[in-house]
Amino acid sequence: MPLPIEIALEEARAAAARGEVPVGAVVTDAAGRVLARAGNEVEARHDPSAHAEVLALRAAAAVRGDKFLTDCTLTVTLEPCPMCAQAIGFFRIRRLAFGAYDPKGGGVEHGARIYAATSCHHAPEVIGGLREAECGAVLRAFFAARR
Repeated sequence: MPLPIEIALEEARAAAARGEVPVGAVVTDAAGRVLARAGNEVEARHDPSAHAEVLALRAAAAVRGDKFLTDCTLTVTLEPCPMCAQAIGFFRIRRLAFGAYDPKGGGVEHGARIYAATSCHHAPEVIGGLREAECGAVLRAFFAARR
């Protein structure tokens, strides 16, 4: 059984093949079962909110039939942006694990630091740097090919 970060990397690579920014996400339950997985679909849906994290969270909530995912882990290949970080809090995710850090657009360890704000109602446990080099390489290769 592949690790969640490996599944997220598969989703990121599939997104890149579709011409999407290569970010992948997977939601697992407390037993480690995959509830949902997604890659970015911003271009395909013409929707700037169709980030991998949001799509995976929505799908997992639909599978569960519940708006809260309190025992779940979201694993994503890139540090979530502020929009996604806020959504993660709204879904009440227990743990967020991500690969590459995003000093420019991140909203967890960089930028807005959503979970450090006094207005934050729910902050997940955060684990950053999971397979950081590999996750970062997928992103760098995608953007290098477009220059």
